[in-house]
Order: sequence, then structure tokens, then C-alpha cells
Amino acid sequence: MFRRLREDIRSVFDRDPAARTSWEVLTCYPGVHAMIGHRLAHWLWRHRLRWLGRFVSHLARFFSGIEIHPGATIGRRFFIDHGMGVVIGETAVIGDDVTMYHGVTLGGTSWNKGKRHPTLGDRVVIGAGAQVLGPITVGAGAKVGSNAVVVKDVPPGTTAVGNPARIIDTEQAQKREEKAGQMGFSAYALASNQDDPLAKAIHGLLDHAVETDRRIELLLKRLESAGVSVEDELATADKFDPKYLSKIVD
Repeated sequence: MFRRLREDIRSVFDRDPAARTSWEVLTCYPGVHAMIGHRLAHWLWRHRLRWLGRFVSHLARFFSGIEIHPGATIGRRFFIDHGMGVVIGETAVIGDDVTMYHGVTLGGTSWNKGKRHPTLGDRVVIGAGAQVLGPITVGAGAKVGSNAVVVKDVPPGTTAVGNPARIIDTEQAQKREEKAGQMGFSAYALASNQDDPLAKAIHGLLDHAVETDRRIELLLKRLESAGVSVEDELATADKFDPKYLSKIVD
């Protein structure tokens, strides 16, 4: 147990630049406290001391603000940063070197018994406020962006963002997200104004279309002023209403 505790403390230094001393981590980090409580609760749960396991879990929740069911299986060097509001369900399975931020839920979508919570592979990172729901698998090395709602499997090494979450797994998709503004994983937000990146991209296309229409109208006027005949079909082409489309995207 003490060997695991030393690993937990070292993992905090690896992933939190605010950590200064081992004593500070041991006494002031709720994620470390939650894991100490969970290991004891999980041991009691596996030895069929179910009520006592739940009671220890409840005490850990009271002191840390992190709720981990004693039946959850958690690997080594699991780091919960800040931690407040994290909920991990009974049948959740978490691999090694996983990082999780505050407000995350590993929840179920069914009242049936059996496997109903997510499985996270090694080195997974779950952003603040994300909801990972159901007996799905988040592959090794994958990242889930802040406030994402994940209800389908996430392949290893990919990034899931949005609600419902979609996978960014190709170079083209990555470039599209960058064009939409401040893409890539962030522990606290996808963007400064919390807009979904796909909505940002669509708004950008609408703005570009409006500017293209303006330039075409200017060219038509210049042609007419120069005495160049413009076909009626071209001059009276249908126009779309960008404000209406923007309302749909918002």
C-alpha cells in the first residue's frame, strides 16, 4: 500500500506543475485522499464486506468531494486533479497512468445489473466536466475534451470532443478543428467561449459565403458599368439567408 502511495505522489509531480512538496501532496490533494480511501474500500468490497466498503467510500466522498464506488477497478498512478464532483460507478475499469479532472462522471445508462460503466485504457486523459456513459471503452492514450458527452467507444490515441462526442482522428479533421479555433485537448475548455468547434467551423463557412456573395455582386456591378452584358440567370441567382442558418447552428 505504501509503495502505491509513493507512486501516486510521484504521479502528481509528473502531471501537476503546482505541486511543491510530498507533504503538500499527501495532506492537501483530494485526489490522493480519494485513492487512499478507495483502496481500502475496494479491499473490503472484494472480501464481501460490502456495507463496510460502502461506508468507507462514503467517508472518502465526504472528505474529498470525489465519489468512487468501492466496486470500481482502478489501476496504478491514477491522478484526479482538483477532483470536486468526480463520480466513478461500480463497474468502471480504469487503467494505469490515467488523468482525470474535476466534474467528470463515469456513469451508467442502464438499471440492469452487470457491466454498465465505462472502461478506460492506459494513459487516458478525461477533461473537466466530461461525461463518459455506458459500458463503452476509451482506448489507450485517448483524450476526452472538456464537457464532452461520450456514449460510444473512443479508439486508442484519438480525441473525442463535443456533445454528443465525435472523434478527431485524421489529419484533415485536425486541421479543420484548428481552423475553427483553439483546437486540441484542453483540461478546462474547448474554446474560450465554450462554443462547439463544429459550430465554429460552420459559422466560419457562413461568413465566407456572405463575403463571397458581396464580391460577386460587386463584380456584376462593375461589369454592368463597363457595358458588359450579364445573363439574367447569373444576376438573379438565389441567395441564402445566413442569419437563419446561424440560428440553426447556435
